[in-house]
Amino acid sequence: MAKSLELQKYRIAIRTCVLIFAMVIVSLAPTHAQEAGGTIVGTVTDPTGAAVANANMTIRNVATGVERTVPTNADGLYAVPNLVPASYEIKVEAAGFASTVVSDVVLTVGERREINVSLKVGQASDSVRVEGAEISDIQLASSSVGNVVDSHTVVELPLNGRDWTSLTLLEPGVAQVRTQKALGVSNDRPNRGLGVDVTIGGNRPQGNDYRLDGVNINDYSSGAPGSITGAVLGVDAVQEFSVVTSNATADYGRTSGGAVNAASRSGTNSFHGSAYEFLRNSALDARNFFDKATIPPFKRNQFGGSASGPIIKDHTFFFADYEGLRQSLSSTNPITVPSANARAGQLVSGTVTVDPLVAPLLAWSPSSCLFPLPNGAVNGDTGIFNFVAKQATSEDFVTTRVDHRISASDSLFGTYVFDRGQIANPDAYNIKNVGNQSRRQTLALEESHILSPTLLNSTRFGFNRNVVIAFSTLSAINPAASNTAFGFNPG
Repeated sequence: MAKSLELQKYRIAIRTCVLIFAMVIVSLAPTHAQEAGGTIVGTVTDPTGAAVANANMTIRNVATGVERTVPTNADGLYAVPNLVPASYEIKVEAAGFASTVVSDVVLTVGERREINVSLKVGQASDSVRVEGAEISDIQLASSSVGNVVDSHTVVELPLNGRDWTSLTLLEPGVAQVRTQKALGVSNDRPNRGLGVDVTIGGNRPQGNDYRLDGVNINDYSSGAPGSITGAVLGVDAVQEFSVVTSNATADYGRTSGGAVNAASRSGTNSFHGSAYEFLRNSALDARNFFDKATIPPFKRNQFGGSASGPIIKDHTFFFADYEGLRQSLSSTNPITVPSANARAGQLVSGTVTVDPLVAPLLAWSPSSCLFPLPNGAVNGDTGIFNFVAKQATSEDFVTTRVDHRISASDSLFGTYVFDRGQIANPDAYNIKNVGNQSRRQTLALEESHILSPTLLNSTRFGFNRNVVIAFSTLSAINPAASNTAFGFNPG
C-alpha cells in the first residue's frame, strides 16, 4: 500500500513537471501566438519558388526601434510570436540574394499575420523595398472569425460615457442584452455584474472572455468589466482590441463565448501627450412628464490626460493615462404621502384615533417628521410630494505601462490599472443618502526571453481584483433619520 501511494505521488509530480514545462516553453515554428500580442509568420522563397533556408529575418518596431532576429528553417519558414501591436519593418537577408525590406507591416492585437517574401538574385548591397500597400490583407494564417477595432476608431468615435467596450457592438454577431437591469443605487445591477452585457455569437454574456494584455479582466460575476457607472473608461489608454466572434483557436480557451482581447498603449522614442475635457449638460434637454417649469439640472464632466515617451531611448518606454468623471444628475421624484387631514385622523371615511406610536412619524416638523406634507395634488387621504433628487457620480481611472528591453534577447513589460467609482442619491423619501461603490485593480507582468533562434520562453503574471459595495447608507438628509425610535425595530 505504501509503495502504491509513493508511486502515485511520483506520477503526479512527473505530470505536474511536464505540464509546467509545456506551459512555459514555447517553440517558435510550430505553435500559435501568445494572445497578448501578435505573430508574424511566413515563407521566404527564391525567384523559382524554392525555399530559402537560413535567411536572416530582422523585424523592427518602427516606433521604438526594438528589433527581433530569427532565421528561416530548412523549409524557408519563419515565425516571430509575442510582438507588441504596432507598425513593423521586415528586413530579409540571405547569401546570393539582394536584401529585401518589407515596410508598413501593421500587426494588430492577437493577429497571426502571414508575410511571404520572394527574394531576387543579387549582391547583398542591393536592396529591394516592398511597400505595405502591396501586402494582402486577407487573413491566411488563422481561421478565427473576428475583427480589430484600432486606436483611431477607439479614440475618435463619439462614445456615451467613453466606454470603449461598447464598440464591440459594431461587430457582426454582437448584440446588447436588453433585459439587463438599469444602473442606479440598488442591488439589481451589481448582483449580475456592472459591465454592459453583450451576447457574442448567441452565447450567454457570462461566456465571453475579456482580456487586457493577456490577463483576464472579467468581473466577479464572470461578466463584462465595468465600474459603478457601468462603463470601462481609459479610451486613450487602449491601443486597440479585437473581437473574436467564433471559431477561436485553442490559445483563448477558458470560455465558450466570444473573446475581447485588448492591448494597452505603450510609449515610443518620441514624447507625446494629450489633455481633454468633455461636457454634457441639460441645456438642450426636454422636460419629462413630472418636471415643473424648470428642468432639473444635469451636468457631466469627463476630463483627463495622457503622456508617453522614452525613459531610456531604444530601451525603456512609459505610458500613463488618467481619466476622471464627475456627474450631477437631477430628476423630479414624485412620492405619495398622507394628507394633512389624514395625519390628524380625519379620513375621508371618518375620524379615527391616531396611535401614539404612529403620531410622531406623521406630525409635521422639518426636523422630526419622516413623511413630508404634500406639495402637489391631494386626492382623498393622500397627496403627492415632489422633490428634486440629485444623483452624484464620481470616478477616477488610471492606467500606467512600462516597457523595458533588457537585451536583444530579453524584454519585459508591466501594466497597472486602477479604477474607483461611487454613485449616491437620496432614497425614495429624501430621508438619507444611499449609494454604491466599486473598486478595481488589474496588474499584468510579462517577461519574454529568446533562448535560441527557435526557442522562446514567455512568462506572464496577472492579477485582477473587483470589490463592489452595493446599496449602503452614506449619510442622513433628514435629521429624523438619526432617531432610532423611528426604526422598524425601535432602538
